[in-house]
Amino acid sequence: MHIIADRDKLLARVRRIAGQVAAVERQLAGDAGCSETLQLVASVRGAVGSLMEELIEQHMREHVARPGLTDEARAAATEEMLALIRRYGK
Repeated sequence: MHIIADRDKLLARVRRIAGQVAAVERQLAGDAGCSETLQLVASVRGAVGSLMEELIEQHMREHVARPGLTDEARAAATEEMLALIRRYGK
């Protein structure tokens, strides 16, 4: 995989997600209500989905759409991404 151009930005996003997951754990260990916990889990899911979208976009720009790639490299990167999307969609 290529070096991610916005590594610091993505790492900050991952750290925020980790904080959200820790908050879910605290709520489950405590006396939080169901609706508050579900809302937080939905936020985690949205944050992970946004991270996935960003990574897909970077992969597509670098390994599929970048000028100068061979047809074979483009096809391989496309198949790799399709397999990932299929797994993620399950």
